[in-house]
Amino acid sequence: MHSGSSPSGSEVAVDVGISDQLTRLVLRSQNVMAHAWMIRTFIKHSDEVEDFPELNEMARTIFDAFRAVETQVNDPVAYFKTVRKKIGKLRSAAEQFEKDAWHASTHTNFQQAAIASKFLGEQLQELVEQAERLIPRPVAPKFVLPVKSSASGPLTQQSESDNSADSNPGETAES
Repeated sequence: MHSGSSPSGSEVAVDVGISDQLTRLVLRSQNVMAHAWMIRTFIKHSDEVEDFPELNEMARTIFDAFRAVETQVNDPVAYFKTVRKKIGKLRSAAEQFEKDAWHASTHTNFQQAAIASKFLGEQLQELVEQAERLIPRPVAPKFVLPVKSSASGPLTQQSESDNSADSNPGETAES
């Protein structure tokens, strides 16, 4: 096991094998983000942006997502937490870009950029889901609840798991 520290300072214990898998997922995500950067570059340098400035929203959203994760590549837990936060904005921007691109140009480059933008969100979602299956979940503390053993007897301690063994309400000892 090795312990990773997130920017918030919380420690997450991650098995070395899982750490390697998470690192590979970060690399794959960075490859997807490289494709996103090319979409951004295409948009920024297209002549149509002058007449359709709303196309820049996709470029800005990609820039924002890229900058948010680029400093977290060495902390997969924080990286995928941030990617998760950015997916909704990327998907919304891709949906809007698809509509706006059609008005700006029917050229294949714009149509392919719209398809690639939507695919970006799908790919990142899949990578986040894969990462989240590997990242250990925090374990809830076990609570011990006091219960009365008899009507007049002393209190004893019963754990939450013991509560599930209780009989169903409405059942009697005779049933």
